[in-house]
Amino acid sequence: MEKRIAIAAPDRIAVARYGGLTVDAWRWIGTLALIAVAAALPFTLSKYHVFELTMVMIYAIAVLGLNILTGYNGQISLGHGGFFAAGAYTAAILMHRYGVPYWATIPPAGLICFVLGVLFGLPALRFEGPYLALVTVAMALATPQLLKYFDTWTGGQQGINLAKPVPAFGLDRDRWLYLLILVVLLVAIRVAANILHGRTGRALVAIRDHPIAAAAMGIDTARYKTLAFGTSTMFTGIAGALSAIVIGYVSPESYSLFLSISFLVGSAVGGIATIGGAIVGGFFIQFVPNLANDISDAAPWAIYGLAMLLFMYLMPHGVVGSLGPWFARLAQQIQPPGAAVGKSADEYKRWEA
Repeated sequence: MEKRIAIAAPDRIAVARYGGLTVDAWRWIGTLALIAVAAALPFTLSKYHVFELTMVMIYAIAVLGLNILTGYNGQISLGHGGFFAAGAYTAAILMHRYGVPYWATIPPAGLICFVLGVLFGLPALRFEGPYLALVTVAMALATPQLLKYFDTWTGGQQGINLAKPVPAFGLDRDRWLYLLILVVLLVAIRVAANILHGRTGRALVAIRDHPIAAAAMGIDTARYKTLAFGTSTMFTGIAGALSAIVIGYVSPESYSLFLSISFLVGSAVGGIATIGGAIVGGFFIQFVPNLANDISDAAPWAIYGLAMLLFMYLMPHGVVGSLGPWFARLAQQIQPPGAAVGKSADEYKRWEA
């Protein structure tokens, strides 16, 4: 006689709670608290420091774009300064020659840089590693010369002076621009997270780690590499447009090869395969050269180089890439007081998603 054994599946799954809230809820609370602090910060600082933090966020958007390309897809680029310049000049020309409102220049700058990135990424599919890096260097070297050549549009050596935007809500100009760029940064982080934590992100990482295996699994490597290049340059072009709006001036000398190198350095210091590392990279790009000048007028770049070496020696995976796993292990070791409160299986699945 066949016996049937009934297995009772529990309808309640224990999920750790801290202070009556799940880890996911605490994560949202922490994120909202950080956003609130960032929004209130400009009202406690001088205009100069507000401008510095605004530039940090702009550089963070550019580094975020480079992280998508290099950190998650494995394509090395030393030419993102050229796409940063393309976005800046797109916004400047639209504002100066056609009277387009400053806020309306951001989408065209991102779109144009996306198209340029796709067009540039197609021939770059033939190259890998250092060879691709050399190809992108050509973009960074040629951009300042091209900007001088088409002087009818770009203003040549003199550049383009822009009228500062009119603030809204009764705020002064610097604080209004800070809040505007904070919103753009948050949207960029959300978009990047949706891309990288989904199917597209898994495909990009698979191509980075095992391109032959990824192709064998049916992943269109050429398509995803080109998409990564276009998305990366779109983020960088938006950052360039924002820099033109904030600074109110563009010139070819502002977009040299060193800017592209700074983006790569900021990406490596913050965490080349992380999203949060872009913000750390923005701080490094904005503040470390100034601190190096303050420490030594005679050899500031020696101080800059030593700072890079120190970061790479102590945190070889970047600040966020090195500290993130440590904090994750620390959180796992902390046991909440009392027993965990149960949740239904459906609720647990939604929490995991």
